[in-house]
Amino acid sequence: MANQDSFIERERRKYLRLDSVFPVEFRLVAPDARGFLSDWLQGFTNNIGRGGICLEVNNFNPALVQTLKDQQVKLSLKIEMPISKSPICALAKTAWVQEVIRESHKYIMGLSYEEIDVRQNNKIMRYAWAKRLFIPVVTTIILILGLSFAMNAYLNVRLVKGNKALVEQLVEILQESNLAKQKVKEISLQRQDLQLKIQALQSRIQNAEEEKKKLEAKKIEEQSALIEQLAYDKTSLQEQLITLQHKENAVTEELLRLDKRKTTLTQANLDKMYQWLMVHQNPRTGLVMSFEGDSEIANWAFIYDQALVAQAYTNFSDFGRVRKILDFFKAKAKRTEAGFLNAYYVDGSPAEYMVHSGPNIWLGIAILHYTQKTQDRSYLNLAEEIAQTIIALQGQDIDGGIRGGPNVEWYSTEHNLDAYAFFNMLYQVTGKAPYLTARDKVVSWLVRHTYDKTDIPVKRGKGDSTVATDTYAWSIAALGPAKLEELGMNPERIVEFAEQNCMAEALFTRPEGQAIKIKGFDFAAQRNLARGGVISSEWTAQMILAFKIMADFYHKKGMLAKARAYEGKADEYLAGLANMIISSPSPSGQGESCLPYATQDAVDTGHGWMTPKGKSTGSVAGTAYTLFAYYNYNPLEIKE
Repeated sequence: MANQDSFIERERRKYLRLDSVFPVEFRLVAPDARGFLSDWLQGFTNNIGRGGICLEVNNFNPALVQTLKDQQVKLSLKIEMPISKSPICALAKTAWVQEVIRESHKYIMGLSYEEIDVRQNNKIMRYAWAKRLFIPVVTTIILILGLSFAMNAYLNVRLVKGNKALVEQLVEILQESNLAKQKVKEISLQRQDLQLKIQALQSRIQNAEEEKKKLEAKKIEEQSALIEQLAYDKTSLQEQLITLQHKENAVTEELLRLDKRKTTLTQANLDKMYQWLMVHQNPRTGLVMSFEGDSEIANWAFIYDQALVAQAYTNFSDFGRVRKILDFFKAKAKRTEAGFLNAYYVDGSPAEYMVHSGPNIWLGIAILHYTQKTQDRSYLNLAEEIAQTIIALQGQDIDGGIRGGPNVEWYSTEHNLDAYAFFNMLYQVTGKAPYLTARDKVVSWLVRHTYDKTDIPVKRGKGDSTVATDTYAWSIAALGPAKLEELGMNPERIVEFAEQNCMAEALFTRPEGQAIKIKGFDFAAQRNLARGGVISSEWTAQMILAFKIMADFYHKKGMLAKARAYEGKADEYLAGLANMIISSPSPSGQGESCLPYATQDAVDTGHGWMTPKGKSTGSVAGTAYTLFAYYNYNPLEIKE
């Protein structure tokens, strides 16, 4: 009996045990195959092998069981498989029979196939292996996914922590560098003071020596004592000067070390800022949300911001990302006859139904930068469609100006500066004369309505003398210093006026709680705003570009002192912007570096709109324009 059980156990190991059972109908076939020894009976199996199956039968007639044991009968099988519409037929013989429960006549039989279609048998085995492996495979997949999720979460935490540390290190180095610069200035003043004192003593000694020659013998001794005392004082001051010079050298060396470290950290954070612009691009529409942190405009993508980020991608030769944005506007974006809407959600649906000239023009500018750099003219027709809409609007004004939009009556200097740059670029790219004509009409409008006051060099718009910082920066960036001089304007006066009236110092409270004084540019003349100074990251970066353009202008003129002065201003304000770099506040941002829109949230800009809500709200415009400022990229000019 033990041997029999051992044999059966070995035989059963040949089968695959499944986690579910399925029915098998069978009947006994006479040894001579001329008839059947039973009706169709019901069995079940969850053990399958290539050579046969293990069949379990309840309430099996003991007489039939004995027939199976005593005679060489065969079994005709109908195997009901989930993978087959009709039963799979087979002919089998009994390899072994084992009684499981005597009272209920439950038996298990091992059957070996004698006849079965090879393809059907393969189908059974594929199903069997699939069922056998399903749970382990699924479990393994779940474990792998779980481990991957845990690993990704761990890596993400590490990444966020590392990115935040990178920003904090930059801010720390900037503060140390500022202190070192201040020490150098203080030591330099002390050194200059000592040198003046030494020179004064030397002069007194020389005068005393001349006096001594004229004195009588009695007075010579007193004069010699005076000269000796003066010489002693001079030596003492010279020793102090030497000590001070050693201290100055040490602080200067430390400053050089800090500046080298600052350069490395700044570049690393610039890379992270670009990464921030990348990680927020919607993979389906290509749009990038404009503000990260303000729940009221969450997932809004303003056209102007899309134009800026598209130019950032273009400047970094990330052309695939640019095409995603432009494809959206070419084929998917809802638009009116007057142009594209000011804003969309990142999923592509409209967020704002206003149509303004400026945002549409900026989209055209982005297309032209991409076209010029890649020589891919796939989107040039779209840029020209935008141009035709703007030219049609221009035709409605006797002075050739461009209103803020088809359904508004106001005229913005900013939009007309945009249009000047846009038409100028279109003429460069296409060589078509109508764009040159449209550009020159804009210039005439600007001279008549923007640059017509001596006390305010640049007005905000037609009949509007409000000071808007961006119109000053964009006058330099769009027209250029040479063109402004040609028009009778003084480009130096423009940047000087902006610095005198719009430069501000404000405390910026960093996310970790540290308060840092930032020197930069407000949205308007801050003396007119009760709220006090607020620094705009975007408009400060625009002014930095203006300073760099002025520096280049004077370099070409050979006026190196002026050029260096403007370079110094650009560097000073860039350092201020670096202090505003923060880590992304959202999980999707992974702690990448970005800039908030302003040093304060939810405050009046002075131009009829508020800064975004949410502490440390990341801004596409602020981040993109800061990249432009660092890399000296002028979005309002195509360089040949």
